[in-house]
Amino acid sequence: MGELTALITLFAASFGAATLLPFQSEVVFVGMQLRGSAPLPLLLFWASVGNVLGSCLNYAIGRFAAEYEDRRWFPVPKHTMERAERWYAKWGYWTLLFSWAPFGDGVTVIAGVLRTRFLLFLALVTVAKTGRYLVVAWATAQL
Repeated sequence: MGELTALITLFAASFGAATLLPFQSEVVFVGMQLRGSAPLPLLLFWASVGNVLGSCLNYAIGRFAAEYEDRRWFPVPKHTMERAERWYAKWGYWTLLFSWAPFGDGVTVIAGVLRTRFLLFLALVTVAKTGRYLVVAWATAQL
C-alpha cells in the first residue's frame, strides 16, 4: 500500500469512526503506525482531520434534525431527546472533550441540536480527537 493510499484509507476510517457508523479507526491507525505506512505526524494529522470532520457531520445532522424534532416520523422519541438535552445542559459543552469515547458520537449530535457555538465545538472536539490519537500513538510506540 502506497503512502497516499494509506493516508486516504486512514482518513476514511477515521471519518467513519466519528459518525454513527460502527467503524474502528484505532485498529487502522495502529496497524499503519506499526507498518510504517507513513510518517507518524502524517498519520496523526489525517486521522485527526478525518475524525474531527466526521464529528462535524454529526453536528450538522443535529442542527438539521432539530428542525424536525416534533414530527411523528422523527427517529428519536421525544422523552429520549429531552433526557439527552437535560444531560447536556447539566454537564455542558465540556462533555465534548469526551467525544472520543464510545458515547461521544451522540454528544456531538446533541451539541448540534442544542446549537453549541461551532468554533467552541470545533476547538473542543479537535483537542479530544487529536489527544486520543496521540495517546494511541504513544501506547503503540511502547510495544
